[in-house]
Amino acid sequence: MATLSNLCVFINVSFLLLFLFISASAERQKTVEFNVKPGGVVHTFTEAVKEYECSFTYASQGGTNEQWLMSVGLSDDDKLFSCSVWRPQGKSYLFFTQFKAELKGTKIKYANAYSQTAGAGHSDVPLKPEEFTVGESTVTHTDGKFSAQLSKLTAIGQTRHDEL
Repeated sequence: MATLSNLCVFINVSFLLLFLFISASAERQKTVEFNVKPGGVVHTFTEAVKEYECSFTYASQGGTNEQWLMSVGLSDDDKLFSCSVWRPQGKSYLFFTQFKAELKGTKIKYANAYSQTAGAGHSDVPLKPEEFTVGESTVTHTDGKFSAQLSKLTAIGQTRHDEL
């Protein structure tokens, strides 16, 4: 009987630890769906994890609303914050007149933008380096050089997290 009781306690503790792990992971990362709307009007979509925030600001023309996703995440050691914005269907049919991603609370260490995302036998197609500019906390289109095609944007920033 004591063995069965110990097994039940072990199973309950295991489920509790699994639940706590899943809860902690959910607090550190999330993926949210949003509409990218044409019409030439500037729109902003924002998501955050803890005090770190990613904002995607854009204006686009042509077509109808498209479903896009934004994923934000914070590393286990709180040193890296990532943001990805993309159209899961691969290629956007909208023409972007402008875009900007801003990571608040971080300094960007890596960023890239793509005209087409992987899927249906295709691979990611990056924008030409001259089509976008990576700043300390922003990734933005380059006036006069951006080809108006955007399907994915990814940025990873180093947080200003200090060790005690």
